[in-house]
Amino acid sequence: MNIKFTVTGMTCAACAARVEKTAKMVPGVENAEVNLLSGTMSVVAADRVVVPLVEKAVTDAGYHTVVFGEKKQVQTRDDSQSILKRIAFSAILLLILMYFTMGHMLHLPLPVWYVGNENSLVAALLQLFLTLPVIYLNRAYYSKGFKALIHRAPNMDSLIAVGSGAALIYGIAVIFRMAYAIGHGQWDIVALYRDNLYFESAAMILTLITVGKYLESRAKGKAGDAVKKLMDLRPKTAVVIRDGKQIAVPLEDVLVGETVVIRSGDRIPVDGVIISGYGTLNQSAITGESVPVEKTAGDTLIAATVCTEGYFEYTAQKVGEDTTLSQIIRLVEEAGGSKAPIARLADKVAGVFVPAVMAIALVTFVIWLAFGATLEFALNCAICVLVISCPCALGLATPVAIMVATGKGAGMGVLFKNAQALETLHKADTIVLDKTGTLTIGMPQVTDVIASGVTDDKLLKIAGALESKSEHPFAKAILERTSGMHLDDCDDFAVLPGRGVKGSVDGTVYYGGNRALMDSPKITVPNFAEMTANGKTPLYFADEEGTYLGAILAADVLKQDSGDAVKTLHKYGVEVIMLTGDNAATAQAIASDAGIDMVIADVLPGQKAVAIQKLQQEGRKLAMVGDGINDAPALAMADVGIAIGTGTDIAMESADIVLMQGDLLSLCDAVRLSKATIRNIKQNLFWAFFYNVLGIPVAAGVLYSAFGFLLSPMLGAAAMSFSSIFVVTNALRLRLFRQTADSEVLEIKSVKENKAVETVIYVDGMMCKHCKAHVEAACKGVAGTQDAVVDLEKKCVTVTGPADAQALKQAITDAGYDVVG
Repeated sequence: MNIKFTVTGMTCAACAARVEKTAKMVPGVENAEVNLLSGTMSVVAADRVVVPLVEKAVTDAGYHTVVFGEKKQVQTRDDSQSILKRIAFSAILLLILMYFTMGHMLHLPLPVWYVGNENSLVAALLQLFLTLPVIYLNRAYYSKGFKALIHRAPNMDSLIAVGSGAALIYGIAVIFRMAYAIGHGQWDIVALYRDNLYFESAAMILTLITVGKYLESRAKGKAGDAVKKLMDLRPKTAVVIRDGKQIAVPLEDVLVGETVVIRSGDRIPVDGVIISGYGTLNQSAITGESVPVEKTAGDTLIAATVCTEGYFEYTAQKVGEDTTLSQIIRLVEEAGGSKAPIARLADKVAGVFVPAVMAIALVTFVIWLAFGATLEFALNCAICVLVISCPCALGLATPVAIMVATGKGAGMGVLFKNAQALETLHKADTIVLDKTGTLTIGMPQVTDVIASGVTDDKLLKIAGALESKSEHPFAKAILERTSGMHLDDCDDFAVLPGRGVKGSVDGTVYYGGNRALMDSPKITVPNFAEMTANGKTPLYFADEEGTYLGAILAADVLKQDSGDAVKTLHKYGVEVIMLTGDNAATAQAIASDAGIDMVIADVLPGQKAVAIQKLQQEGRKLAMVGDGINDAPALAMADVGIAIGTGTDIAMESADIVLMQGDLLSLCDAVRLSKATIRNIKQNLFWAFFYNVLGIPVAAGVLYSAFGFLLSPMLGAAAMSFSSIFVVTNALRLRLFRQTADSEVLEIKSVKENKAVETVIYVDGMMCKHCKAHVEAACKGVAGTQDAVVDLEKKCVTVTGPADAQALKQAITDAGYDVVG
């Protein structure tokens, strides 16, 4: 059986590895897997007898765990307010400490009781007492760090504890040395040490690392509760027929085989099959496809889909945990729990770095004693090795770069919800894109108007009048196309189930709908096989005499930037795959237009995560981009889940990255920013280690015999501080990152700007939406106009396209409005 635990106290990959190793050693545990991001652990065991044993073992290792969901009090990480208070108090004490320790170098005024050799112990004790509160405020580093060392599993806390502890011990040792020197009148020794206590090094290490950890926690963000949002899709009640009466019952009381009643506007409560009636269903919540589907007797229904119009009765087939929605919820939970934590480079080397430095310090101490050096000299060299090896720069290398990068990303409309996503995205060699709402606009648009025996405008006006009373998505597309046109009223309007609509316009009865509607009176219509193969759906129109008037074709078209984004991703060496629930023909047509490498079509919601898993098993590093609820399991399963910000809340909750603008070029920016950030982090880590590689031998005294040069702990601390400054400064370079830095993106945006010339004309006399429609229609009638949008508040119209400005002004004047300027 699989037992899930909540684990707190983990700070890095080394901690996660330690918890896993500890749990696996418990008798009866077959396997253990820790998810660092969610703070959970999945344990495979024969029975629950192992629960108290696992809890005790993990607690003994320095962490805290309880069975997932149990309301026990456990130690949790410091919240932001607590960390900020620690930083504030630590920083104040550090500034005061720095004033006293560095004041003489900057010729600052110091109290008379502080200066002079005779006051050396006063100065030393003051520095110690200013440092001790900082040590106390940040004592968690010592308790966790040294405990990890005792368990032979050093982590970042161990590095911090060793570095700051070495500086503190050195300072305390020097106080005793100074006290002895004062007692024996050795004032030269007192003068040598009074300004070389280096308590500020210990305080500085702890304060800066705490700031770094705070920045890192801010960068991570909070994981949303996607499962709760999925559950909210379920209606609370369902209307069923019992004893010949329609009664509302709680959702959990619906039984398999019962008859469920659905009316317009209702959400389907459970899966089933229609036995009578008809209706149109919006299945975007499950399938992600924008076009509602007409349902009649014998068709299946999926829980959480919405009946937009109609009435039907159906038999419940899957209830409770068996419904499609429940399976999606389960998939999200499993996919989220199965994601392995990403090991940071610094954490990987931490286990080797700490014991290596301590070993070098010990060897340094022993060798100098063996060569006849004094105890003080040998101790000075050993402690200097530890001080210069302080992990401050190592600890700041990753979080500062990530904080800057996430801030920069937010400014570009790219929200990284955790640092792991930022780190992983740069490795993605395959990006999987959902079709509807991601590559395409997500709703049908009129693509072709093919009239027969009438003008295009006449056909559009007839279609607009007919569809003005319909709720079908294609009707909305036609009304959007006819915006600004004068439409006659439609009388005697009627919906023809499964076929289309009819109505009387200006005294003539017209019909509009699918081929089945035209076949009934044997009206001959053209074959649009090539267009339908490209994903376009035709709506045919005829009059009451059976005269064919033409067809209007609609389709969910590519977003303006999709093709450019795919082209740019190819230049980055990324393979692009489309994963969709749509049919293969439509998907292939869209993929061809976008230049996509591979298509996986006809995929049900539960199969999307399976498809992602299969691609991962091929050795791919995957990023998944989607916008629908049906994409949630796949987003959670992928190495990096990316949600389009214009999509559903649940998709965004399940994703690691959110593209707020709904623009796939933002995806290209996210990939580039990820690569730039990881490159910056590697530079930071290189320099952090470079100082150690260069400084440790010097600190150990290798230059003393040949050149008489001995690095003091003060210079070691200065080198340590400079490495931190260098790392932070290098990370801040990410602020210079530009969205259009790459030549290919510049080229794309340049082409887009040339294509989308905008002309703004100020118009007087516009008062209402009717005026808005007239002005927009007048502008759209001018050759070269691609689009026209009126802003009533600003009293202007923005025309997109290479239309002549004078012609536009004349058209507006002819429509009865005055052009200003």
